[in-house]
Amino acid sequence: MNTRRRMTGVVKSNKMDKTVVVEVSRTYVHRLYKKVVRSSKRIMAHDELNCQIGDQVVVVESKPISRNKHWVVEKILRHEIGSEKSESVKEMAV
Repeated sequence: MNTRRRMTGVVKSNKMDKTVVVEVSRTYVHRLYKKVVRSSKRIMAHDELNCQIGDQVVVVESKPISRNKHWVVEKILRHEIGSEKSESVKEMAV
């Protein structure tokens, strides 16, 4: 395995062509106040796997693909059950 950074996050948007927005959340203890702090970061990632909103994915660091894209979706860990495709099929049936 190579030494590239990998992060796990949830897909928040897939409206762009071959690009998804992944939100990576983390929790840590504040050094001074000893409180648990939750922080999140939104990353634009190149998507060849056709991720849907709500999918949990692993993104890996890569060379710059565009101005904002420096990550690539490596694999999908978990599909969201209520994805957009199933909801649109239900609407058409009604």
